[in-house]
Amino acid sequence: MMAKICRVMAGVAMVALPAAAMPQIGLPSLPTPRGGIDGLARPLLDTLDLDRLSPDAVARQLRSARLDRLTGFVRTHRDRVEFDAVRAPALRGVLLATGVAGADRARAIAAGYRIIDEEVIAELDLTFVRFALPEGLPLGKAQRQLAALMPAAEIAADNLYFPSGGLPPAASLGALAAAQTGGPGGARIGLIDSGVGPLPGLSTRVVQKGFATGAPRAGDHGTAVAALALGAAGSGSALYAADVYGTDATGGTASAIARALGWLSGQQAAVINISLVGPDNALVHAAIARAQAKGALIVAAVGNDGPAAPPAFPAAQFGVLAVTGVDTSGRVLPEAGRGKHVAFAAPGRSLAPAAGGGKSVTVRGTSFAAPLVAGRLAQLYPAPAPGRIETAVRGLIGQARDLGRKGRDPVYGHGLVCGDCGR
Repeated sequence: MMAKICRVMAGVAMVALPAAAMPQIGLPSLPTPRGGIDGLARPLLDTLDLDRLSPDAVARQLRSARLDRLTGFVRTHRDRVEFDAVRAPALRGVLLATGVAGADRARAIAAGYRIIDEEVIAELDLTFVRFALPEGLPLGKAQRQLAALMPAAEIAADNLYFPSGGLPPAASLGALAAAQTGGPGGARIGLIDSGVGPLPGLSTRVVQKGFATGAPRAGDHGTAVAALALGAAGSGSALYAADVYGTDATGGTASAIARALGWLSGQQAAVINISLVGPDNALVHAAIARAQAKGALIVAAVGNDGPAAPPAFPAAQFGVLAVTGVDTSGRVLPEAGRGKHVAFAAPGRSLAPAAGGGKSVTVRGTSFAAPLVAGRLAQLYPAPAPGRIETAVRGLIGQARDLGRKGRDPVYGHGLVCGDCGR
């Protein structure tokens, strides 16, 4: 089944080319000691006026800001987080493995590794083993060693993923959905993010489940993404929100995302939005591939690391629909990622009247472009049905307005979707 879906996606030019596994941290600040996703989504744009900078200056500023925040985050949480083999942040002292044979376990244990637990994600037919590292062994070195001890297994750190957009106070988020222009709904939309708060003016079913300490817990980022997706999808759609952050300052882990994908697959979510960025992680990769095989379409933000950054994951994974952001004039956001994996563009700088008739509020970043595409795709693909994937994706391509170079390009993909949204 997965091979068939991949052929379909390749047929509509949705191929995501392989990319270097590098840390991908977006524009927002990283978690603060108070925990949860709220500290991840404070905009950096107050200090970096990217719209006024040259492309080269944008690349330099974003590269410097990303490295500073990455280093600062690991330093702040050094008791729980360390760098992995590709200098991406991950939980300290833990490795994840899939496809582990009995003999492999014995070799790992003999080398000083300890099995913490073994988890089955039944909805995806996926099992992974969590290993504790030998005392004092750095994570990057342990990854290489465990891979040599278990050559048939896939080894990954429990990497952390971060949101890719800045947002307003929670009190104004409910207005975002009302500002969209979606048609008839009825779709089942999945969301992997923070928890979702109240959405005034929306009569929709929201089901939430937590995959981190203190989850589900409403967060500004997840609430904004949910509002945009539901507004673009139209009335009557159901939202299934998986909170992978809760109150944990080191939430958003690869294992939490994999478990969330399993739950959403079991809930029959047809379109799943992931406005998070991180490295190419073997467990997340496997979970996405299996969710796709069961008929889920995955939409993800390309990230805000700038045009010179390596492609962010999961957006760069094969078959994932990667979304970039544009401003109100249809120009790509200077901080948005680029690459052959970019599938669509959508408004990434959305303006909406605040709740109660107050001042307008703005959200910015590819985080908020992705749910607009997810919502519109859900109109065409309301329930998992692998046989209808090609028709749905071709339908979305037909809706897209070509931008930039004629035809599909690495900046705008197939073009602008939901161009009248968020105005």
